Amino acid sequence: MAIPYEATGRREQKARTRAALVAATRELLAEGAMPTVEDAAARAGISRTTAYRYFPNQRSLFASTHPEIQQRSLLPDGAPDDPSVRLDLVMREFTRTTTQWEPELRTSLRLSLEPGAAQPQLRKGQAIVWIEDALSPLRDTHPGVDIHRLAVAIRSATGIESLVWLVDIAGLSRAEATELMSGTARALLRAALADEAEHRRYA
Repeated sequence: MAIPYEATGRREQKARTRAALVAATRELLAEGAMPTVEDAAARAGISRTTAYRYFPNQRSLFASTHPEIQQRSLLPDGAPDDPSVRLDLVMREFTRTTTQWEPELRTSLRLSLEPGAAQPQLRKGQAIVWIEDALSPLRDTHPGVDIHRLAVAIRSATGIESLVWLVDIAGLSRAEATELMSGTARALLRAALADEAEHRRYA
């Protein structure tokens, strides 16, 4: 089995070189460019030959810019038990990180639309985990609500895909788009609670 270039010798220096190429790519993406490996190398002041040792093609370069957010929860310490308040807190942070990493997330989304491309995990499913965490008190107060299904519904209306449509197609500002996405999350929660109450009434 071939040993990856970065796993052999001078690892710290190689890690710095890789980080410089990733940072350069992110800068170019933020400027609206679709940089090649050569573009990233030029911005980072690194030779093309060296850059290709780290990233053999543009797709691998773009994949490296995907944000890695390891948090298991977006709730602050001492968050209240009210699921609507918790959801607002999570959505505020979720939409903030979506706009913060918008160029990188747009690139991941673009790659996913290429013919034959494997579907990327934009945040490795973390957004659904964050939303389920916000809704977790419902397990005790509203056991009839399918929390996972509700979290999936909220995620489908509030991620980078929705932001792209609201900004590029609907013509909203990013502030308007994030407020609308947060409002949609609240509306989906209210609808789920109303449905559960209706079912209990006739159970």
